[in-house]
Amino acid sequence: MAGGKQSPRQKMVNLMYLIFIAMLALNMSKEVLAAFGIMNEKLEASNTKTIENNEAYLANLETKASEDAAKYDKLYKDAQKIKALSKDYYDYLSTLKEELMSKTEDARDYAVMDKSDFLDQKFFQGDNLAEGGKEFMKRINDYRTQVAAIVPQGIKASVEARFETGDANGKVEKRDGTKQDWINYHYEGFPQVASLAKLTALQADIQATEESALKAMLEGELSNQVSLKNFATSLLGSKSAYYAGEKYDGKIVISKTDKSSKPVKADLTLDGRKLSEGTDYRLEEGGVKMLIGTGSPGDHLVKGMLYFQQDGEEIEVPVENSFAVISKPNSALIAADKMNVVYRGVANPMSISIPGIPNNKVSASAPGLRKVNGSKYIMNPGKGRTVKIVASGVLPDGQRISTPAEFRIKDIPRPSGSVSKQTGSVKVPRKNLEIATIGAALEDFDFDLNLKVSGFKIKVPGQPTVAVSGSRLDSRAKSALKRAKRGDAVQIFDINAYITNNKSYKLKKVSPVVVELTN
Repeated sequence: MAGGKQSPRQKMVNLMYLIFIAMLALNMSKEVLAAFGIMNEKLEASNTKTIENNEAYLANLETKASEDAAKYDKLYKDAQKIKALSKDYYDYLSTLKEELMSKTEDARDYAVMDKSDFLDQKFFQGDNLAEGGKEFMKRINDYRTQVAAIVPQGIKASVEARFETGDANGKVEKRDGTKQDWINYHYEGFPQVASLAKLTALQADIQATEESALKAMLEGELSNQVSLKNFATSLLGSKSAYYAGEKYDGKIVISKTDKSSKPVKADLTLDGRKLSEGTDYRLEEGGVKMLIGTGSPGDHLVKGMLYFQQDGEEIEVPVENSFAVISKPNSALIAADKMNVVYRGVANPMSISIPGIPNNKVSASAPGLRKVNGSKYIMNPGKGRTVKIVASGVLPDGQRISTPAEFRIKDIPRPSGSVSKQTGSVKVPRKNLEIATIGAALEDFDFDLNLKVSGFKIKVPGQPTVAVSGSRLDSRAKSALKRAKRGDAVQIFDINAYITNNKSYKLKKVSPVVVELTN
């Protein structure tokens, strides 16, 4: 019975049960303490390895900065700042750990490290923080703020997450929904070995932050170097000159054009003759600028070695390229883009160039000729049956050449009248003719001229001829059409047409259209 007295035997059973529970809790506590100790050992070993890696990253940045200060000097200085901040904070935590373990005889006897006295007294003073606690919070907050302001933008969030200290008020929400100060939540009342592991974990976060920052700096600059913004294209063929009709087997290649791709020196020859820097070539980003003369016609070979600085070592790149020199041209090439004649009343496109002379140094003259851009010209011929075009240019050596060419001038051929774009003799229903558009077309003509009809005449059998203004039948024409019979041949003639953008040009007489009514 719950309210009755317990027998001596029952009291003994209860006591033994309590002792068993206490022993079980004691054993579990020792196992947990040992687990914290093992975790601390692994973190310490990992920190040692990460410190070595970070030193290597920093040394690599230092080498890069000495080779290319423009790209790496600021990165190296930022890395040094992060290194200094990390070391200062890391050393502070090491000192705190030494104080925590100062009264422990065996640093690996984790089972006895169950007291929380040291950090409770160092960090807390009643409900407030002691000086040690205030310094601890200042250290972690300062490190987070200062490092986050230096690291690349991509890892800023991870730095802030690693060293966060609760919400805006420095609070952490507990399992029961209440809130507690971050430092109390993580360090008050914890066993000595647990606090030791937590401090070592903070040191691991410091080293991880330093490592990710150094990696991001190196990888970010390497990404910039391989970015297409730092590359240019050039054309590379198996030979430098090709004959007409040959297949061109060249390819477009890309090369770096930043400072890291500038040779530190070169050893070059032209057809066996040693070239001199400054006189025959100039070192620049992306390669070598050649300053040599072309020499006599034929193939010429540039051979030798370029030397680049990379990671403190001198790298050799062999050179063996040839180029061809051809004789100077002495005549111009002139051709109409669409035919061997030019048409009066039409803006005839033409190409005029002289091989070996840039287009901006070529001029052409003729009545009605004007330049559009480059080698493109427009010819609007005037009177006469022929026109002479003279092309002139100056070769690189100053020699002037001039070549004439004569073209025939033709008039625009006679347009054909059309009904709904049908020409000649057509068959359509009466209703279709009433709403049809009368037009004019230039059949088999190489130029697409926009012709419009301003008037025409229509003759229905048995009815007087009707003159129409515009391109569609008016009321009088439709009235006459209604009197036509099936099979009647309606004539549309005297079609007046014009070129929309050249109304002054008088077209030849437009051929008529004969329409057979199908109903």
